[in-house]
Amino acid sequence: MKAFFRVVTTDEARTRIATFEAVATETVRVAEALDRVLARDLVAAVDLPHFHRANMDGYAVRAQDTFGASANIPAYLKLVGAVEMGQEATRRVCKGEAVRIATGGMLPPGADAVVMVEYTEEIGDRTVEAHRSVAPWENVLRIGEDIAKGEAIFARGRRLRARDLGALTGVGITRISVFRRPRVALISTGDEIVPPDVTPRPGQVRNINAYSLMAMAAESGAMVADFGVVGDQRAALERVLARALKASDAVLISGGSSVGTKDITLDVITSFPRSEIIFHGISVAPGKPTILARAVDKPVLGLPGHPQSALVIFDLFGAPLLRVLGGEDPRAVFTAKRTLRAHLSQNIASRAGREDYVRVTLSECDGRRVAAPMAGKSGAIFNLVKADGLVRIPASAEGLDEGSDVEVILF
Repeated sequence: MKAFFRVVTTDEARTRIATFEAVATETVRVAEALDRVLARDLVAAVDLPHFHRANMDGYAVRAQDTFGASANIPAYLKLVGAVEMGQEATRRVCKGEAVRIATGGMLPPGADAVVMVEYTEEIGDRTVEAHRSVAPWENVLRIGEDIAKGEAIFARGRRLRARDLGALTGVGITRISVFRRPRVALISTGDEIVPPDVTPRPGQVRNINAYSLMAMAAESGAMVADFGVVGDQRAALERVLARALKASDAVLISGGSSVGTKDITLDVITSFPRSEIIFHGISVAPGKPTILARAVDKPVLGLPGHPQSALVIFDLFGAPLLRVLGGEDPRAVFTAKRTLRAHLSQNIASRAGREDYVRVTLSECDGRRVAAPMAGKSGAIFNLVKADGLVRIPASAEGLDEGSDVEVILF
């Protein structure tokens, strides 16, 4: 049996992944920019709002005219008009006056606050009782208070959410520079792998990894192309890998990354020009047999064949690699996972010197969130499906005790 070529710690693996350069950029309309990654810092060219704006329905007033007002001793104000939505307010509010205004309306000149409608009462058609005082600029969104001209909006490397798009259009930005979506090729390997619509014979298994990995890569912002299943023949894998490298920015290879006699992935990768094995093996469980390499200057990630190992490793290292290629900040891609705290339901054993990730289910017991470790080996896919997340055991530890407060990395 061959030996692992270059085993690294999880921290070393993350450091190597962070060195890859992002793909090229393109300009797109903001309306098409959901989940895209900014290629340049964005700065506001205008104030938002660009006029003092009511933040509540009520009456625009001079704050000092309401000082001391209460339910028992209201302030009496002369009603002198109303602000029409979408129209410029030009009528100045003078001492002792009020103007009816709706949320979003332009604050009239002379006014510096809004009394909320629920604290007022109109008497006839010319007088407003204010039953509560307001401070200057209370219930008003001032010019530039949302964001000021020249202020940084979003930094390069931010993946845009739906709410971000509205913020951009609010300051008049309609086109932005973003990174291309990385093109990723997926190759499945193994003589035992058959398509999901084929009934496997004894010794064969359906292609589980490909469908989950393609979906997970897409969730990471990549455009994924399936290059099919390749048997354990070197020449065949070389041909498919050559096509995959030509058509993509990165390649994922599922299976063949370990050290058995039929694990040929490492040898095939190194047969290409400008190839380099960055690491072969990570001190982690599950998923030690993992390869990160370059071939013709493009990253190639070799994943273990066992489904749990492949999907956990992709979650921890593959997705961050694709996000780095997609332009996200390398310092942030490993900390973007959602987590929560829970208490362990039982002891977990571990081997010092490797970082263990244990599958857990979550429940509530006596008002506490509980994480229960799941038994199961790396070939069992439904064991992973039933899990709610992972608990990390540091390489320096020999396990975790029952009742320990742990961080759960959510799926």
